[in-house]
Formats: sequence, structure tokens, C-alpha cells
Amino acid sequence: MTQHSTTPRENPQSDQTISTPTPSYAKHSGSAWALGGTVFAGVLMMVGGIMGILNGIAGIATDDVYTPIGDYVFEFSLTTWGWIHLALGVIVTLTGYSILQGRDWARGLGIAFASLFAIEYFMFLPYAPVWSVIAIAIAVFVMWSLATSHNHERTT
Repeated sequence: MTQHSTTPRENPQSDQTISTPTPSYAKHSGSAWALGGTVFAGVLMMVGGIMGILNGIAGIATDDVYTPIGDYVFEFSLTTWGWIHLALGVIVTLTGYSILQGRDWARGLGIAFASLFAIEYFMFLPYAPVWSVIAIAIAVFVMWSLATSHNHERTT
């Protein structure tokens, strides 16, 4: 990826100064790994949120999609779990989209909602154990990536 200069260019045929806009992702300092991790975290939040929305729709539509494995302390009806997945899925998807747009406030909310996402899937372990463990690992990566990326503008 090439770096664009934010300094105005002189047009040799006129006396006008042309300023090129700098994309929001190019304004952030830090390594390419940190920037790539933030973008990947935003994409993972969107994918995880959409999967949560689909899980929610499945839980709301019918109660026989998921079957619990034994008794569990955090036992809700599957319709309740459906609404929880649907609501949190929409919020996580919108926050992931905001992270990809480069919104500064989205990083903090992304960490908070990824934490809720991990807690939600911990409580959902008896219904979908393999997917829950994968979702928790994704949430931990998202929290780490958003917490360690440096999102400050360059001072030149």
C-alpha cells in the first residue's frame, strides 16, 4: 500500500494548489500489522454479528434448532436466547461497520461489545459448544486488536 502525501501539490499549468484527501485508514500511526488487525477486527465483528443475527432468528423461529446438553446454571428458553443473539448481533455488526469507517468512538464500544459477545457465548456453551468456543476466541482477538492498536493522528 502506498503512502499519499497530505501536502498540497503545485499544478505546473496554473497557480492553483490542489490538496489530495487522505483516507481515514492512512491517518493512523502504528505498524501495518496493527492497522491490519484493526481492520480484521472490524470484519470479524461484522461476520460474528451477522452470525449472531442468524442464530437469533433460528432461536426465535423454532425451539428445536438447538438442544441443551444436560442442566446448566444459565438456562433460558431458546426464544429468549434468540432475542439476545439478535439484539447483540445487530449491535456488534453496526459497531464493526463503524470500526471499518474509522470512527474513534467505535474502538471503545467495540471492546465493550466484544466482551459482551464473549460472555453471551460462554453462557450459550451447552447449546452450541464448538461454535461458542470459536466465538469466544474471536471476541478475545477482537478485544486484543482494538485495545493494542494505536489510533492517534500523525503529527508532522
